[in-house]
Amino acid sequence: MSFIKKCGLTLFAAAAFQTQAASVWKVMSGTHTLYLGGTIHILAPEDYPLPQAYDEAYRASDKVVFETDIQALNSREFQQKLVNQLSYSDGTTIDQVLKPDTYQALARFLEERHIPMDKMATLKPSLIAMTLSMIELQSLGFTSEGVDQFYSAKAVMDDKNQAWLEAPQDQINVLESLGAGDESKMIDYSLQDIKDMPSTVNELRKIWRDGNMTAMADATITDFKEDYPEIYQTLLVERNNHWLPQIKTMLNDNGTEFIMVGTMHLAGPDGLLAKLAASGYQIEKL
Repeated sequence: MSFIKKCGLTLFAAAAFQTQAASVWKVMSGTHTLYLGGTIHILAPEDYPLPQAYDEAYRASDKVVFETDIQALNSREFQQKLVNQLSYSDGTTIDQVLKPDTYQALARFLEERHIPMDKMATLKPSLIAMTLSMIELQSLGFTSEGVDQFYSAKAVMDDKNQAWLEAPQDQINVLESLGAGDESKMIDYSLQDIKDMPSTVNELRKIWRDGNMTAMADATITDFKEDYPEIYQTLLVERNNHWLPQIKTMLNDNGTEFIMVGTMHLAGPDGLLAKLAASGYQIEKL
């Protein structure tokens, strides 16, 4: 857990005099400015109202930018495409691709939650993981829209421009690739993550509200990177590297953007905040 403290010390020292707690930063390049906010994609009712810094950045921006097209994610067409691409269509079933121990662990988990195995049998590991995580989060009271969904809907009402860093199809492709070649590791990771949720979810929610990226890295990045390096690389590092040039371009245009991405994309030495700081941009916490 110590590497993030070493790599992030200079960057986060500038946040020591913050006036309010939130995962929102102002990024500056000369006279050009944008805002970068960390999101959680599903929240509990008590998480609202959101920290004031989100509204401050939203009001100061001409455009809101998300990981992907939030409106498209909610369409029936996208949901069907997601299920089709993340399901086996050649007769393969999940018991044929998982190691026996992993399959038995999954079967026990499903039985404990009264979920029939045949509902999951033809799904690829990433869709199984996503489905089970959502069920677990909802059982823990996370039943409200996330930060990105909230501000996308608000932008529609306010007629504010929206953009995104990757296409919805890109997100499906990333999900499909997760665990490819080692599907058991993907399920093992997901089952452990779900098992830990009741004891970790409130801590992570507090870290997010505080905007403490050192704590976020300690809680979510360090072990993830060490134990599941391939998934970490695909889910976080490669996407951050793809987004970074787009963000730098926005720092040279005439408008002001408020970019909102999952908070894990901001934390750690491979996170967007560290990469932007290393590129010489000025960063201050709202």
